[in-house]
Amino acid sequence: MRRTFNRLTALQVARLKEPGMYPDGGGLYLQIAKGGSKSWIYRYMLRGRTHAMGLGPCHLITLAEARDKAYEYRRQKFEGIDPLEKKRDTRKQETLAAAAVVDFKHCAELYIESHALGWRNAKHAEQWRSTLTTYAYPVFGNASVQSIDTAAVMRVLDPIWRTKTETASRVRGRIEAILDWASARGYRTGDNPARWRGHIENLLPKRSRVAKVVHHAALDYQAMPEFMAQLRKQVGITPRALEFLILTAVRTGEAIAARWSEIDWELKAWTIPADRMKAGREHRVPLDTRCMAILAELKQEQKALGLDEFPYIFRGYRKGQHISNMTMLQMLGRMGHPKLTVHGFRSTFRDWASESTQHSREVAEMALAHTISDKVEAAYRRGDLFLKRRELMEDWSEYCRSVKLRILAA
Repeated sequence: MRRTFNRLTALQVARLKEPGMYPDGGGLYLQIAKGGSKSWIYRYMLRGRTHAMGLGPCHLITLAEARDKAYEYRRQKFEGIDPLEKKRDTRKQETLAAAAVVDFKHCAELYIESHALGWRNAKHAEQWRSTLTTYAYPVFGNASVQSIDTAAVMRVLDPIWRTKTETASRVRGRIEAILDWASARGYRTGDNPARWRGHIENLLPKRSRVAKVVHHAALDYQAMPEFMAQLRKQVGITPRALEFLILTAVRTGEAIAARWSEIDWELKAWTIPADRMKAGREHRVPLDTRCMAILAELKQEQKALGLDEFPYIFRGYRKGQHISNMTMLQMLGRMGHPKLTVHGFRSTFRDWASESTQHSREVAEMALAHTISDKVEAAYRRGDLFLKRRELMEDWSEYCRSVKLRILAA
């Protein structure tokens, strides 16, 4: 009569070579893979489903040890315990026990390191470290990441929510992200005590009620022609960079890092890659006659200086670098406009488009590369309205250089 249990012998286990599953009885199997590796598998049926557990490789687990493991799992099943679930729970508890020595600061550093390469701005990682060092670490930097609760998070946010609302909001978001990461890595369990929706929002007033929105100082669009005439009298790369930025209505970082390889001279267009755009999407900018003239002048200057291979359009004072984000702001101060901001010229453009033209809001918003908040509208918008935006930017450029006509009319 064929035995139900203990069918295999140690000698058979050593000699068997053919790939397959060889039963020992009671759900225990010797598994031989195609490559010849051998391991133990325990198979069982529970709640109408078949489950399989790996018990380890044969070179580490003997036949006798595999039988002992299978026996223990059969006992658990008899008692109504799912052996696989218990094994997972045991590992989870072991991980959490080990996590008792994993503090928040350590998790934060691991999070920053793992995400830094994906951040567009190299300074982003330093900003994270700076805010966490100032506000979060003094409260629970050395505490176990598992032990952080709502009370701990509130000890960080309460002192600064009403006086440094924007900073506090960023700190909260960063704590939430780090705790989510820690949960995903198995270092903590439970809800995230730093989440805003349905939790922290019930403990703190909304940002809009405690913090005034500070807009970038912008030039009145009616003063733009006179300002542009003054700007064109300035000498050097910086004034032309600012003029180019104004005429294209782009952000500072997008303009100062512009490369020659991004210019399509035939199409008269500038394509800003996704990694330099705030929304993370490629953006095509139509270039008017004046923008093309600025580019031609700068290209000729670089050629005369033997810098044909220099990648940036607006070269800086440091070798191999583009101009910094402060040069245009400093120039505004020298021109007698210390309160203006470079970013504010986007607002100037938007006000002009809204109040002085018949161009649609949709075209103006797309010229500014603004993200569409309406998900339905975003889903149906396919094109980039390039031709319509070209007409808009040509009108903007013509308006900016209309000062002579105004002077004559006066």
